[in-house]
Amino acid sequence: MKIKAKDEYHGLRELVDELEREGLITSDERGRVRYVVQKHEEVGKKKPPSNRLIGRLSTTKRGFGFVKIDGTDEEIYISEKFIGTALHGDKVAVALFARPMRKRNRDDEQKVEGEIVEIVERGTTTVVGRLEESRNFFFVVPDDGRFSRDIYVPKGEAKQAKHGDKVLVQLLPWNDPAQNPEGEIIEVLGRSGDARVEVLSVARSFGLPMSFPAAVEHEADSFSDRIPPEEIKSRIDLRKTLCVTIDPEDAKDFDDAVSFEPLDNGNFRLGVHIADVSHYVKEAGALDAEALVRGTSVYMVNEVIPMLPERLSNDLCSLRPNLDRLTYSVLMEVTEDGKIEDYSIGKSIIHSARRFTYEEVQKILEDGKGELAEMLLPLHKFTQVLTKQRRKKGSIDFDTGEAKFKFDAEGFPSAIIKKVRLDAHRLIEECMLLANKIVAQHIGKVKKEEHAKPFVYRVHDVPDPSRLEDLSNFVKQFGYSLDVKQGVTSLQLQKLLDKVKGSEVETVINEVALRSMAKAVYSEKNIGHFGLAFKYYTHFTSPIRRYPDLLVHRLLHEYEKGISAQRRTELAKRLPGLCKQSSERERVAVEAERASVKVMQAEYMKRHVGDEFEGVIAGVTNFGMFVEINDLLVEGLIRMRDLADDYYLFDEKRYQLKGRSRGKVYRLGDKVRVQVVSVNPETREIDFAIAR
Repeated sequence: MKIKAKDEYHGLRELVDELEREGLITSDERGRVRYVVQKHEEVGKKKPPSNRLIGRLSTTKRGFGFVKIDGTDEEIYISEKFIGTALHGDKVAVALFARPMRKRNRDDEQKVEGEIVEIVERGTTTVVGRLEESRNFFFVVPDDGRFSRDIYVPKGEAKQAKHGDKVLVQLLPWNDPAQNPEGEIIEVLGRSGDARVEVLSVARSFGLPMSFPAAVEHEADSFSDRIPPEEIKSRIDLRKTLCVTIDPEDAKDFDDAVSFEPLDNGNFRLGVHIADVSHYVKEAGALDAEALVRGTSVYMVNEVIPMLPERLSNDLCSLRPNLDRLTYSVLMEVTEDGKIEDYSIGKSIIHSARRFTYEEVQKILEDGKGELAEMLLPLHKFTQVLTKQRRKKGSIDFDTGEAKFKFDAEGFPSAIIKKVRLDAHRLIEECMLLANKIVAQHIGKVKKEEHAKPFVYRVHDVPDPSRLEDLSNFVKQFGYSLDVKQGVTSLQLQKLLDKVKGSEVETVINEVALRSMAKAVYSEKNIGHFGLAFKYYTHFTSPIRRYPDLLVHRLLHEYEKGISAQRRTELAKRLPGLCKQSSERERVAVEAERASVKVMQAEYMKRHVGDEFEGVIAGVTNFGMFVEINDLLVEGLIRMRDLADDYYLFDEKRYQLKGRSRGKVYRLGDKVRVQVVSVNPETREIDFAIAR
């Protein structure tokens, strides 16, 4: 500042001291001074500056990041040098940079850029990684590449951990971007690279709780096996109605049962009976608080992390055969041609007669005979009618592949099997879709004299117009058309997919169409479900494993009994936050499940390094292409540097790489033969090369 005279320096010092007293700046023991960003509630409740916004930071492996501004779809680009001490997932304050007054050229999209000036709230306080040893200290290399800094650990804080161990480290306060963050090891998970340890590290990375607090377990254990007579009297008694459950072979939490019986007038009564979790899990109790935090059960590759303690999920709430169980039932009078003549919704009690697996039911459907065929065969015929009706209205079915593992005695994968979607699966799916739709209509369709009822909907927005335009341009090159000028309905999209069925480009067009879709979420605002072509839809059928379904059960019962204006106002205020939490927990669960699958896929492929497989190009980027092995559903990367026969250009609009000299094209959906080059279970990465 070119201050030399003593009186000028003292004047500066006084100003610095005054600013520090006002809390506008801070200084450390070395005399370094920093500006303190004021929080919104400070400075006389003034609004934040217009160039300062609050949002959540998502960083990339390349160091830069984006801040999604709260309550909007706007994203601010943050270069690595302006991230400071913020970490992936942090809630931050961003100061915007000035925008250029002119674009450099007509097509130049000006991204909004900024600088992180405050960490409002840490997104995580723990990190999972591999412990490395230096001469005088340890450091942890985070598993998540989006954490770009290694974490310093003093040797005295390493506990019993050794070089190469997978550890969970607690982050200490970190304010100096010139230094690496510090941490304390709080758990040693095992040796890095061991598949079982890597799956455990996935759970820890996503903050998934592996046990329940004592208060939650105590509340769950406090319930009696006996159902009081007065409770039975208050319900629809369906114990003499033939009900069955149909679930995967390894399932233990049976959420739903179905019944299907002929009526004297020639119609049928379809019953969808759902475990009444709301009878046990009351609002504001310890069980409810824990279920809300978890949001959903997480189905890791080798174990389930349940939303509710086992006493409820696998016992009292599970619709096990030959036991009385409390349920919430949707009873529908239906015709053979799929028309719903009447319905009722109410709390009930059932006594399941049989626990079927999907494979058992499939055999009965194929053979046309077997145990309880007199119920299952007519039900199957009815659900086939429902499927045809749904598709006629534009409901889209994306049949995405799913892998299932077989494990040896030590818990390592011995085989990967592609799950087959059976008619038995579709039978149950149609019953659940119908029940969910009817429940949503029951609450959402408001009569003129009634008040709107706050509710939880499962919504799916229309696709982004720019993505639809990309899809339209993409299918043109194969001789197909999709008119997007007036917007696209799900029926138009479905007709396109039907046209390409059986063609060579079916896989690639299905993939691009799927990528054009928005994500389904939970919302208090009903905008309909684009993919299903339903005006009203919710999730009612899985309250053992999904918190929104539990909310829906409670709301149904409240509205049945009658609700005050005050309670309606309270619900209207609370539901947006509960929907947001449920959507976020669903996203975390999906990411954790995928990561655990990738660990086991990498473990399985370790024994196949050097082997060749047939595959399909599943993704094309500027750094290479991803190939999925047929049947195994294992995905690996062919890096651009390994495509040595030419210099390839990336055509983002056409989802392809094209050789500049020879014109060789690798396009999304193309069949290729690959060789497994390398496998790393720790990073969950598999590298392929084109087989020669």
